[in-house]
Amino acid sequence: MSVVGSTSILLLFGLGFLISLFAVAVIVVIVAAVVRKSGKSRPAYVPQEPVTPQQEEIRKTLGETLKELRTERNMTQEFVAESLGVSRQAVSKWENGTSEPSTTNLIAIAKLYETAPEELLKKLI
Repeated sequence: MSVVGSTSILLLFGLGFLISLFAVAVIVVIVAAVVRKSGKSRPAYVPQEPVTPQQEEIRKTLGETLKELRTERNMTQEFVAESLGVSRQAVSKWENGTSEPSTTNLIAIAKLYETAPEELLKKLI
C-alpha cells in the first residue's frame, strides 16, 4: 500500500470519527434544550400547604413557650431569675430568643413552672 493510500484511509477514518463526534454533540445539545424547556413549566420548589391556625398555635420558639408559661403563672422575670439563681437579663434573653437556657436551667424552669421538661420542648418550631 502506498503512503498516499494509507493517508487517505486515515483521513477517511478521522473524518468519520469527527462526524460521529459532531452527531453526539448535536444530540447532547438537543437533549439539554428539551430538559431545560420542560423544567420551566414546573415550579423550582414544592409549594407548602397553608398553615392552619391550629398548626400556627403549635409552632413556637422556646422563648415564646417560656414567656407564655411564666405569664400564665403570674411570675415576673425577676422572680424566675431569683428562683433559678441567674440574672433577670438572662431570663429576658431566653424569652426573646437571644440565648437559650442550659439543660440544667431548663430542668429547673420546668420544675418552677410545674411542668415536664419535655413539655417545654414539645412545641418547638
